[in-house]
Amino acid sequence: MLSTRTKWIVCFIAALGFAFDIYELLMLPLILRPALAELGGIVPGTREFETWRALMFFVPAMVGGLFGLAGGYLTDTLGRRRVLTFSILLYAFSAMACGFVQSLPMLLFFRCLVFVGVCVEFVAAVAWLAELFANPRQREAVLGYTQAFSSVGGLLVTAANLIAIRYATSFPEIAGGHEAWRYTVISGVIPAIPLIIVRPFLPESPEWAAKKAAGTLGRPSIRELFSPSYRRTTVITTLMFACSYGAAFGALQQTPSIVPGITEVQSLTEDMTVPVRKATEQKIAATVNGYQEIGGLIGRFAFATLAMVVVSRRWLLRSFQWPGLILVPCVYWFAADESVGWLKAGIFFAGLVTVAQFSFWGNYLPQAFPLHLRGTGESFAANIGGRMIGTSFAALTAWLVTMLPSGNVAFAAGIVAAFAYLVGSLLSFWLPEPDVATDDAPEPSEVAGN
Repeated sequence: MLSTRTKWIVCFIAALGFAFDIYELLMLPLILRPALAELGGIVPGTREFETWRALMFFVPAMVGGLFGLAGGYLTDTLGRRRVLTFSILLYAFSAMACGFVQSLPMLLFFRCLVFVGVCVEFVAAVAWLAELFANPRQREAVLGYTQAFSSVGGLLVTAANLIAIRYATSFPEIAGGHEAWRYTVISGVIPAIPLIIVRPFLPESPEWAAKKAAGTLGRPSIRELFSPSYRRTTVITTLMFACSYGAAFGALQQTPSIVPGITEVQSLTEDMTVPVRKATEQKIAATVNGYQEIGGLIGRFAFATLAMVVVSRRWLLRSFQWPGLILVPCVYWFAADESVGWLKAGIFFAGLVTVAQFSFWGNYLPQAFPLHLRGTGESFAANIGGRMIGTSFAALTAWLVTMLPSGNVAFAAGIVAAFAYLVGSLLSFWLPEPDVATDDAPEPSEVAGN
């Protein structure tokens, strides 16, 4: 039985990890344009810019997904706490290294390491929390509310970027200059500091540790995920996770690149010098991104509340999916062309319905797979589905931009969002319903029969 102090430490570390997961992921749209300009002299709007933007989104996601899948296996074999600690340290110090790179390939390399840490951390943290808090209602609350801090991470990275832009010249020189994007990425080392201090107080999952000590812990296997008992669960959760991430990366993460093309922004900056114009565009983009993160934060808290009262997991997810099917594409097809004000309002609600779905998967997946297969199953859905397939929708948006006669990023993002939401909504009809009233994952017969 965990003491009250230990429970608070556990929740603090989990919340910190979730917050900086998203902190690291949402950092790229904010620093991409200035980083490409400094390291490669690449001008926005060119084919070279679109190519590097696609690479920066796609390659780290692929690498992170592959290593994240291995991390899920290690979570089942080495333990939740050990893998969780390593993953947070990996992405924190890799993020700091990004701030000192001298070339685009080096930036890409360290972003890959960041993604590896982030992909592994989510799986380890979700399994860890689900097993430390065995009471179903308490488990739903802890998973829901700690994951809500992911959106706090989005707000923090937006704030860090604004601070870096404003005070860059006051900070120590890096690589011969005071580029704001470098200070922003270095701030990603923050979660490593408290983790090093509290690591000795973190407990291992008692359920996993007991079975490991008794020699009764089953051996995890990717092949077992596709056995008749778990095949449908594996396939449907992987594809639906991909759709959730596809909407986020194919549309929401493209918003900072859309902001400079808004007519209102162009009119505001047309008489400015190049440095002032770029700084102004970055500030507006960061502000718009803040509205998205506030919406996401409210969405996660709304989910955490609903998760304790809505029994059907399908209808819980649909309460965010179905409104988003209409709302999110319209934001990019209409609001993004109107004004910054309309885009702020639209992106707030788009963030609410999209980001809430990530919390859903964090609560759902531990219930979908048994203890010995939990990390591997979560990792397959989250990393193959979300991190690899889902994040590749950013590359799909970049490709559509080059194919559209207008080259309109917002219109391309709207198409991708509509596709992701439509497919995800249809797949929800085949999503298995785990028994949330019990402490254990569903039996194979229940998974296959739902």
